[in-house]
Amino acid sequence: MILFGQFFYRSWIATVLLTPIFFFYYINAKKKNTERRCHELGNQFRDAILSVSAGQKAGYSIENAFIAAQSDMQQLHGKNSVICKELSKLAKGLANNIVLEKLLYDLGEKSRNADIREFAQVFAVAKRSGGNMTKTMAEAIELIGNRMEVEKEIEVLISARRMEARIMEAVPFGIVFYVEITNRGFFTPLYHNPAGIFLMTVCMTAYIAAYLMTEQIIEIEV
Repeated sequence: MILFGQFFYRSWIATVLLTPIFFFYYINAKKKNTERRCHELGNQFRDAILSVSAGQKAGYSIENAFIAAQSDMQQLHGKNSVICKELSKLAKGLANNIVLEKLLYDLGEKSRNADIREFAQVFAVAKRSGGNMTKTMAEAIELIGNRMEVEKEIEVLISARRMEARIMEAVPFGIVFYVEITNRGFFTPLYHNPAGIFLMTVCMTAYIAAYLMTEQIIEIEV
């Protein structure tokens, strides 16, 4: 906000008045962090059900296979990983006699991850109907794996565009900074007068609109 207030208005009063934009940025950053965590959990969940599937083949019950998977995930992703925290909660739930179907359903709802939600639904139906759990696991692993491949392909395609967007966002600040160093006072007429304030407000609005539009373009959900 200090950058915006000083760049567009060179006024501490304007900096204070622009504070709401900071809260918008904070909320947006928090949302992106939640989406990143959801994506990370989905990728790690695939590894977890691979471990569960292996545990089943080794003779574990489905509940014990999920509990045993926590050890594998600690070695693979670390104790502080998202999946380890969720598996730990799942193990505590099983210890308190909460059925596995409900625990998986709650995990899917809380994480808002489509893969986990779909797996929880299919798992619940398969367990109630006495279906082949090994086959269910294999199909879930294949489904999540296919989605991960699509996500990787999209990420490769838009990564260059994302970098270009970040550079373009920094260009206006770089130009003004360069001109201020090489030609001091060049932009002074734009500040502290009604016409200049109006023009800079239009520029700031256009900049924010361009930023929001760019974010919408480069953020693609699979």
